Amino acid sequence: MGRTNSDEYYVIDLCDEVLGQKASRQHTFDFLRGDTGRKLPVDAYYEGLNLVVEYYERQHTESVKLFDNKMTKSGVPRSVQRRIYDERRKAVLPQHGIQVTVISFHDFGKSKRLKRNKESDLDVVKKLLKEYVTQK
Repeated sequence: MGRTNSDEYYVIDLCDEVLGQKASRQHTFDFLRGDTGRKLPVDAYYEGLNLVVEYYERQHTESVKLFDNKMTKSGVPRSVQRRIYDERRKAVLPQHGIQVTVISFHDFGKSKRLKRNKESDLDVVKKLLKEYVTQK
């Protein structure tokens, strides 16, 4: 499955629809960097709202062998680095006036993968982003 067909892109598409604007995907900021100095991307940035949406798939909360055992350039397992970077995003972005909302695959039910029922998934996203939806 290509990245554009991923659950992350599906959920960000739903966010775009709910918020009425298109996110900058895999957006980077000069002030948000990884251990090697490389810019850390965020899943979605809505500039007009000063909002970042991060979608947490299984590997953000569960052990996934394919991802977790791989060593990084920083010398820590990928699972450890992912947690460090997730926390860094949540700490650093608000220091620059950018709000962070995390949407987890758990928000859509108990399955380890999204079932992609657009109507019910939109309802979930609307509830999670209700404070950012402009009244028309």
